[in-house]
Amino acid sequence: MLEFIIVPFTNVLIYIYSVLGQNFGLAIIVFTIAVRLLTYPLTAKQLQSTRAMQELQKSKKYQQIEKKYKNDPQKKQQEQAKLWQENGVNPLGSCLPTLVQFPIIIGLYWSVTRALASTPLQLLTFARNLSLPNIAELLPLNSQFLWMDLGQPERLSLDFLPFSIPVLAIVVMITSYLQTKLMSPTAGSSGGQNAQMGQMMNIYMPLLMGYISYIYSAGLALYFVTSNVVSMVQYGLMGRFSTKSSTEPQSK
Repeated sequence: MLEFIIVPFTNVLIYIYSVLGQNFGLAIIVFTIAVRLLTYPLTAKQLQSTRAMQELQKSKKYQQIEKKYKNDPQKKQQEQAKLWQENGVNPLGSCLPTLVQFPIIIGLYWSVTRALASTPLQLLTFARNLSLPNIAELLPLNSQFLWMDLGQPERLSLDFLPFSIPVLAIVVMITSYLQTKLMSPTAGSSGGQNAQMGQMMNIYMPLLMGYISYIYSAGLALYFVTSNVVSMVQYGLMGRFSTKSSTEPQSK
């Protein structure tokens, strides 16, 4: 396990919790925002690569290749790879930053999970990884935030409804779908295998994230929502201040 990431992340998360009046919900939100801001250069690089791919797929030469070699997938891939190289576009450029961020995402996940320890053994294991002074005064953590117990799956109960509503799980699905759509390159006119995989990801990833948020603790769901919203804000700001020339491929 990535202890060299998880342990520092957990200490920072609990420090923020202590500073914010022992409000763990706000601590998760602030901590997630801070990490997203620190990884902003990777996010910007990912968006730049995605835009370059989108622009190239819209180009006349790319469309001609798809039409000319629609019955020869191997030749089409070779010609597309050559076109990417000519225009300085790396098809993996939008994926590599995500892979780099993956250990950070895992670290965040386990930091929140460990902080929501509920049994005496979990609390003991959690406390051993903390280097903060007066840690005994912080344990166990106050897991109440709004109507939620952050250590339990979130449900909203209303007097006039015979069932509870998993509000956070629904919000996670919606924001995950919007974020995935923002970061997905547009499909080519012929709709190849990559386009089909992209469409499947747009559907299955939000459902998976929603399911995880439905069955696991509300603290994780709050982390997912915050991360998705901050990501979308970053994408919007980068799109607003970008120039067209930065992603336009060269015409051949």
